Amino acid sequence: MPPTDSPEYLDTPEGRRLAYHRTVGTGPGVVFLGGFASDMTGTKAQHLQAWAAAEGRGFLRFDYSGHGASSGRFEDGCIGDWAADARAAITALTDGPQVLVGSSMGGWISLLIARDMPQRLAGLVTIAAAPDFTDGMWDGFTDEQRAEVRAAGQVALPSDYGAPLPVTLRMIEEGRANRVLDRPLPLPFPVRFLQGTADVEVSVDTALRLLSHADGPDLRLTLVKGAEHRFSAPECLALVEAAIGEVTG
Repeated sequence: MPPTDSPEYLDTPEGRRLAYHRTVGTGPGVVFLGGFASDMTGTKAQHLQAWAAAEGRGFLRFDYSGHGASSGRFEDGCIGDWAADARAAITALTDGPQVLVGSSMGGWISLLIARDMPQRLAGLVTIAAAPDFTDGMWDGFTDEQRAEVRAAGQVALPSDYGAPLPVTLRMIEEGRANRVLDRPLPLPFPVRFLQGTADVEVSVDTALRLLSHADGPDLRLTLVKGAEHRFSAPECLALVEAAIGEVTG
């Protein structure tokens, strides 16, 4: 059935309240995992839900804690919390193996899910996946920003998508504990990595490193010349649809 304007809510084992929209359909269903400080009302999430409904597929999109309509403050969260939110949503709100579609930070989270519960994945599609991106944040800090985050516990970084974003010392340190590129990364199901060459937030080098590092029987990287980080142009959305079709046979 089509989504309504008002989300439903899931209370997680960690005591967080997650907003979600779900379409009931056949499997394997599709779960959309959004990016850093984004929410489930974005173009890709809503387009894919409409596409899945037209295909008769189950679909789930949700907001991590501190994002969108879910409980909590953004600055209190970190990658491990948001990955736990994703695990809770997939466990409670889907049945059987799913296709994860992870955008940017959602790509990192999808890789953590793949490592922790591979039996729940029928396939994986990433869009400008940003594994271990908190390392890049730290490396890009000036000496003044590093001093500020150590002294105050956080620093505000400018964002192209709205107000400055608070990045906390906990977020940086906890990100190191959840790296996926410093240890084996088996992906025993079909995987499609999608990456735009004009993406200034996640580089093509990151996509190539991920492809080289991961291990699996069916891994492919598609580079789209001129595509930017949002990857929301009609031709990009069509590629995401096609990739979902490929990983599900």
